[in-house]
Amino acid sequence: MSYSKWIGGAIGWSFGGPIGAIIGVAIGSLIDSMSEGIDPFFSEKEAFDKRQRAQTRTQSGDFEVSLLILASSVIKANGKLDQRELDFVRQQFVGMYGKERANHAFKLFKNINKQQVSLRPVCLQIRQMMEHASRLQLLHFLFGIAKADGAVTQDEVDQIFKISGYLGISERDYESIKAMFYNDSNAAYKVLEIDKSASVDEIKKAYRKMAKKYHPDKVIHLGPAHQKGAEEKFRQVQAAYEQIQKERGF
Repeated sequence: MSYSKWIGGAIGWSFGGPIGAIIGVAIGSLIDSMSEGIDPFFSEKEAFDKRQRAQTRTQSGDFEVSLLILASSVIKANGKLDQRELDFVRQQFVGMYGKERANHAFKLFKNINKQQVSLRPVCLQIRQMMEHASRLQLLHFLFGIAKADGAVTQDEVDQIFKISGYLGISERDYESIKAMFYNDSNAAYKVLEIDKSASVDEIKKAYRKMAKKYHPDKVIHLGPAHQKGAEEKFRQVQAAYEQIQKERGF
């Protein structure tokens, strides 16, 4: 399967703008290194550009390439590439897409890593075109990458916080997802976006709200692969609620 066919099958809006430019350079490098012809890629690109003008909803490929670019930014945040983080990205893609597609994605990822990416315009394109639930899913994945080596560094936290701001994610949503990766006495309350002083009724209301926000059906249009990630967030919301129930005895 050629890279242009692989990535073209599920891409809509992300083939234009700054993300499209990054993908183009990465795929072009892959084609050059494999001594393949460039013309077929650009002929398909023209077709993608026509489709992109009419495509507004995020597709699986849009999410995938957005994730690759943002993951590269987080991994390089502390000035070095940690093999455990690279392995985490690869394992996640194998789990989501299967080995063949994951291999394609990871080769693209390594070429994206070689580029100096301007983060703000990439995030603004994602913010404009990608629905809120999918942006939350991106953030959850980025924290998973940061913690893959056993600890989230301050450089990584700062980078993810910057990304979340550019993506238009509120600080409460950011803190909720961040708390899923930390074990402290307030983590369960942060996941539900409430204070520790909240009443039982407020806790129950917050749980219903967060369960709705993180329900896997919110990203059903991205396909089964990304619903798995959403299911993980959903389970963490349930776990936070059950922990508070046990502590408060209701």
